[in-house]
Amino acid sequence: MNDEAVELVGKGARGGKRVSVFHHKRPRFAAGELSTNPQLFAGLVRAARRSLGTLSPSGSMGRPHRFADEPERLLGSEEPAFFARMGTMRENTTDVFAGIDISKDALDIGLLPSKATFHLPYDEKGIAEAVQRLAQAKPTLIVLEATGGLETRVAAHLVAGELPVAVVNPRQPRDYAKATGQLAKNDRIDALILADFARAVRPQVRPMKDESTQELDGLVTRRKQLVDIRVQENLRLNRAPKVQQKSLRNHIAWLDKDIAAIDKDLTARLRNSDAWRVKDDLLRGIPGVGPTTSAVMLAKLPELGTLDRKKIAALTGVAPLADDSGKHHGKRFVWGGRADVRSVLYMAALTAMRWNPVIKSFAQRLKSAGKPAKVIIVACMRKLLIIMNAIIKNNQPWDPKIT
Repeated sequence: MNDEAVELVGKGARGGKRVSVFHHKRPRFAAGELSTNPQLFAGLVRAARRSLGTLSPSGSMGRPHRFADEPERLLGSEEPAFFARMGTMRENTTDVFAGIDISKDALDIGLLPSKATFHLPYDEKGIAEAVQRLAQAKPTLIVLEATGGLETRVAAHLVAGELPVAVVNPRQPRDYAKATGQLAKNDRIDALILADFARAVRPQVRPMKDESTQELDGLVTRRKQLVDIRVQENLRLNRAPKVQQKSLRNHIAWLDKDIAAIDKDLTARLRNSDAWRVKDDLLRGIPGVGPTTSAVMLAKLPELGTLDRKKIAALTGVAPLADDSGKHHGKRFVWGGRADVRSVLYMAALTAMRWNPVIKSFAQRLKSAGKPAKVIIVACMRKLLIIMNAIIKNNQPWDPKIT
C-alpha cells in the first residue's frame, strides 16, 4: 500500500479512505499509444476492474463495496467515464443499412450508420454502379419504396447481385419520418430516412417475382388499364354530341379487340406452363372464380398458398381492423393491402354469393344476423380468399363438403 494513493471520503465518524484505481508509480506511455495499441488498452481496463473488485473503501482486501447503502459516499460508476464511452465499441457496429430513393432520372442512396450518400443516374450504368457500391458495403438490408414500377428494375438488379431488398409502401417510411420528427424532405434526406426505417423496422425481405410472373403481372396490369379506359369512353359516349360518337365507337371497338388479344395471351401463358396450369385449374374450379380472377390472383398475389389465413387476408387488405380505445369500441374496418386483388375479389364474391353454395349460405347467415350489405360482401371476399389460399396450399380441388 506504500505506492497507492489514499484520499479521505466524507466527514466525521463516517469518514474513511479509499484507494485510487491507479498507482502513482504507473508506467508512462507515448502520446497516442493507447489508441494504437488495443491490447495495452484492454490490459488497463482489466487492471482497473481488478482493483475496483478486490479493494474495499478502507484499503483492505475483501468483498467489493459498491456504496449502495451510503449515498453520501457515492463514487460514480465503477468504470471511468473514458472506459464507459469506449465501451460502445463492443456493440455490433458492422450492420449497414441502405435506402434508395428512386425518381424518374436519378437514384439517391443513403447508408447508415456512416450517413454517406451518393447520387447516380437512373440508367444501366448508374444501376450497375449502385449494385457495385452496395455490394462493397455489404448491407444487412436495403429498402426501396414502391414508386409505380420504377423500383422494379432496380430491385431486380439488386436481387441478381444477391443483396437483401425489401420494397415497402411509401406511406410507411413517410409516417416513420413524421414520427421521428423529420419533416424536411428531399431526395438525399429521403434516402437516409429509408435507411433508418430499414434499421428500426426491419421489413421482411420477400422473394422477387420470377420472369414469367412479372410478364403475367404486366399483362394483367395492361388489361386493367384498357378496361378502365373503355369504361370512361362508354360513359362519354352516353352524353357525347353526334360529332364525337363515331370516334368514340371506333376507339371502344379497338379497345375491345386489344382486351380480347390480351385475354388470349393470358390464357395461353397459363395453359402452356405446367405450374400455372395446375394452379389455374384449382382456382377456376371454385364456383365464382373465372379466368380473369384466376389470372389476377396468380399475377398480383404470388404469396397465395404460402401464408396462413390471417396473413393472406391482411396482405390483401380484407382483414377487419380494430378501432378500440378505452371504453370506446368502434366498428371494424378494412383498408390498405393490394387494391388490384381486392377489385377482382369484390366481383368474384358477388358472383359466389349467388352460385357458390358455401359462400351463399355464409352470406345468408350474416344477413340473418342483421349485418350491413357491405360488411357481408367484405366477409364473403375474405371467405373466398381463404378458400383459394387453402386449395393452393394443399393442392386439392374444390370440395364444398370439406370447405
